[in-house]
Amino acid sequence: MGKLEDLDFKKNNLRKINNFLQNISYKNNRRNFIIKNPNGEHAVCAGLKEDISVNIKGHVGYYCGGMNQKANIIIDGNAGTGVGENMMSGSIHVKGNVSQSAGATAHGGTIIIDGNASSRCGISMKGVSIIVKGSVGHMSAFMAQSGTLLICGNAGDALGDSIYETVIFLAGKPKSLGVDCEEKKMTKKDLIKIEILLKEANIKKFKSYNFKKYGSARKLYNFKIDNLSEY
Repeated sequence: MGKLEDLDFKKNNLRKINNFLQNISYKNNRRNFIIKNPNGEHAVCAGLKEDISVNIKGHVGYYCGGMNQKANIIIDGNAGTGVGENMMSGSIHVKGNVSQSAGATAHGGTIIIDGNASSRCGISMKGVSIIVKGSVGHMSAFMAQSGTLLICGNAGDALGDSIYETVIFLAGKPKSLGVDCEEKKMTKKDLIKIEILLKEANIKKFKSYNFKKYGSARKLYNFKIDNLSEY
């Protein structure tokens, strides 16, 4: 086996690489790491909990960066299901496309996706900011509870279905809105928020006025017999 400092999947396995990063030693104040040859491995960089930067040179599989705390992760490729699942803080930047359920149940931090996201992007998100430079698939922000989902492209069917207090900013068009999701009036505070997110993701081709706002109609917060068919 190679030195763990190499963080190369041709020389070390997932368990050893993740264990090294999860229990990092700060000798010489080292904070920057590169992972080579991930070749679609699942759960790469899961459970990181320190303020470090990790650059993954290639594609990753399921749950990359899951449960992340504080770490800043860059993926030079595509990511599979559940990237950033249940992350608490820090950031994940995917240079390619992502599969379904990106940022699922994530409580905080920022996820930036340069390409497209598949179905259920931001499902049950709980405070994370998700920025998608492309489009998202069906049922994105399903049961999303808080946080912000910004989409520069279009959205598939049932956008924001059963949404709670998450706010969606969409530059393109939704194929359809989900149950209890509606277009909202944009406020000055919203425009400022959008500009902050665009700057964070280094997006220059869009401005805040290019987006529409969507959120909860709040018809399903309390049970009403008239809304029975919507539950």
